[in-house]
Amino acid sequence: MSPLEPVDNRLQQAMKRVLLATVPGVLVLFWWFGWGALINLLLACGSALAVEAAVLRLRKYPLKPSLSDGSALVSATLLALALPPYCPWWLTVSAAAFAMIFGKHLYGGVGKNPFNPAMLGFALVLVCFPQQMVQWPASHGVSLLEGLHQIFGFSDAHLPDAWAQATALDSLRINRSLTMDELFAGNPAFGHVGGTGIEWVNLAFLAGGAFLLQQRVFSWHAPVGMLGSLFIISLLCWNGSGSDSHGSPLFHLLTGASMLGAFFIVTEPVSGARAPKARLLFGVGVGVLTYLIRTWGGYPDGVAFAVLLMNLCVPALERLCAGQPEPRTP
Repeated sequence: MSPLEPVDNRLQQAMKRVLLATVPGVLVLFWWFGWGALINLLLACGSALAVEAAVLRLRKYPLKPSLSDGSALVSATLLALALPPYCPWWLTVSAAAFAMIFGKHLYGGVGKNPFNPAMLGFALVLVCFPQQMVQWPASHGVSLLEGLHQIFGFSDAHLPDAWAQATALDSLRINRSLTMDELFAGNPAFGHVGGTGIEWVNLAFLAGGAFLLQQRVFSWHAPVGMLGSLFIISLLCWNGSGSDSHGSPLFHLLTGASMLGAFFIVTEPVSGARAPKARLLFGVGVGVLTYLIRTWGGYPDGVAFAVLLMNLCVPALERLCAGQPEPRTP
């Protein structure tokens, strides 16, 4: 038996559990925003597997071990869940291809990437195509045929008026006159305590994350660090419900990609920290940076940039924390 087989088997089992844990979030996304979420998922996964196979061929590596370990599917799934439903097909394909090539194989493949591949692909399209990245559908989205037209543009069907809207985070970022109470009462992007639909999506990812914690796929340090720091800094900066409010702690926890980031992104074992204390500090840094970018930055949700910036800090965090770091697992 090859000495790599037990590691590959552990990796495969962990990836299966992560994919299983995303199911509640996928179902809620589908319920609230329609077919676009599922089409994104199919496009991203198909593109990631195709690019992975092509790169492996070019590198003259066998296809089966790498394609069957599940790492490409997990990266593609997390990327698809972060992208707006009904974004153009080429945007999803470009993000998935960039994630596989520049986020994974440029550094040698699985277990060697210094940056989170999914967030690297997301950041690319967010910077290059900001207009397409803010087109989130209103609740329950559109029909399958209308969604296919929006994504692929192959028919003359017309979408209903106001089918898309700014997200709650984007609306809050550009708000200058309305109080929080007025935003929640009159802006359809705002739900009960967070974004309409997105608050339920976050709760679904929280449930999936709790399952992964129970299965010991990862430790509590990074998720608690991120959510705890996001809660604390949003509480300290919260100035009530006035027009200059930046949103309550609960708003920030249940809006945007907070729970997806906490349980599925910052817990990525390769690009994240290894020692427990370093993982905790890594999560804290992501939470603080996420809030700063959301509130004073140029983008409504800062999870992707926060994760990538903290990826750069991992070596310093590991040197800072006492004791030897745990062995890096692929």
